[in-house]
Amino acid sequence: MTQDDLDRILSNEPQILASSGFVDAVMDSVRRQATVPPPIPFPWKRALPGISAVAFTLAVLVIFLIRGSANQSLPPNLVPTLTSLLETWKTFSATWVVLALLLSFASLKLSMRLAGGKT
Repeated sequence: MTQDDLDRILSNEPQILASSGFVDAVMDSVRRQATVPPPIPFPWKRALPGISAVAFTLAVLVIFLIRGSANQSLPPNLVPTLTSLLETWKTFSATWVVLALLLSFASLKLSMRLAGGKT
């Protein structure tokens, strides 16, 4: 098949026209969406102190555990509590749940960035 044959075949195609109410329906939908207010953004400035407090607490806990295990001066009820928490974590396969949530969040953010949406 040559380029001339392809041009001849494609030039004989009938023109496709939209139905009579389609254009009006699309334009009504566009106008309706244009008047919708933008979504309310997440208040990161208000959530940041809480997130910082949790991160600081976890960092202090890790430092305490590292220094405590080196000195062998952990409080007597801390070790069973941490062991219980780790066993519960294993029982519910929380690692896989957290990994799935992180991957879902990352793929959502990446797709929104690639689509040109606000992140």
